[in-house]
Amino acid sequence: MSNTDSVVREIRINPIVPSESVLVSTARGMRPRKEEAPAPRDTRKHVDRCPFCSGNEHMTPPTVASWPGDEHWQVRVVENLYPVLADNSPSGNLVFGLQQAIDGYGRHEVIVDHPEHGIALQEMSEEHLFCLTGMYRDRIRALYAADERIQYVLVFKNFGPAAGASIPHTHSQVIAMPVVPENVYNEVLHSRQYYEKHRQCIFCSLIDEALTFEATIYDRESGSVRRQISVGQYVIERGRHFVAIKPFASRYEWEIHILPLEHQSDFIDVGDEQRRDLARVLKRAMARLDAVIGGAQYNFFLHSLPHSKAYADSVASYHWHLEICPRTSIPTGFELGSGLFVSTISPEDAAAQLRAVELD
Repeated sequence: MSNTDSVVREIRINPIVPSESVLVSTARGMRPRKEEAPAPRDTRKHVDRCPFCSGNEHMTPPTVASWPGDEHWQVRVVENLYPVLADNSPSGNLVFGLQQAIDGYGRHEVIVDHPEHGIALQEMSEEHLFCLTGMYRDRIRALYAADERIQYVLVFKNFGPAAGASIPHTHSQVIAMPVVPENVYNEVLHSRQYYEKHRQCIFCSLIDEALTFEATIYDRESGSVRRQISVGQYVIERGRHFVAIKPFASRYEWEIHILPLEHQSDFIDVGDEQRRDLARVLKRAMARLDAVIGGAQYNFFLHSLPHSKAYADSVASYHWHLEICPRTSIPTGFELGSGLFVSTISPEDAAAQLRAVELD
């Protein structure tokens, strides 16, 4: 029986971070609501007043890095004019009673993904995406090497106003911070606990399940078949080295994760052959999203093993990955109050729609 044949109401537990749950409630998608078409994407190639368009380099801070060179760049890195963390010397931590704070030092950089103003990821060539992911790797490596106080470097992308993008020109951001974010800490902690018990990376186990697992789920009362989970049901795209998966406990209705098929804990260890396959899988996954939901506004972020010595024992248990989270709805009071994500489409149906897209 397909999920489209019946209403699904399930609370699914995230196997990576068990305290994070998702309520799949397809009935919520049937409630009356005013549908607003997404604002049309700015597809112009050049905007005179855009600081990130080629020819406007004087409107930004100086170039930190570029590819292939400053004069005819295809990818360019500059410092953020409005950084969330500043490259200053810490003056000491503040503690009074139960309250405590540490200095917000670090680095905040902008990666201009492409010289064309309105180009989307799925419209970029695989060669360009290969170079863009290479810049991600190089900036992570450089920021860790520049300051031993840095505990974590996060690469992320906000695309569209609903995802928090303040400038429409396609760009990514890199933030080096003095703390390990809680969500990354929880992923590392629980994956290490799983490894200690099963002697295998939980991400590798999930990939194996996604590629090989079959199950039939029965209704307790009637004994009838409620749902069948088949081989590849959650796989959106697969390459030689990477796989794009729709998580079983998806927080966002069209969420996709991209992971290396072979175990690898740190993104900066990714090789050139791997990155070429990553570029292909990323481009095709984004093309599928765009074909199904159209004009997707999204956040994506790269989770990799922290470089602090405290995490050296997690190399075998943690698996770096890219999380793509389209913003198709606004969190409600229930979600904010309960901490429970709500999805109005089953991940199985979402995956089926994404897989059905015919690509060249």
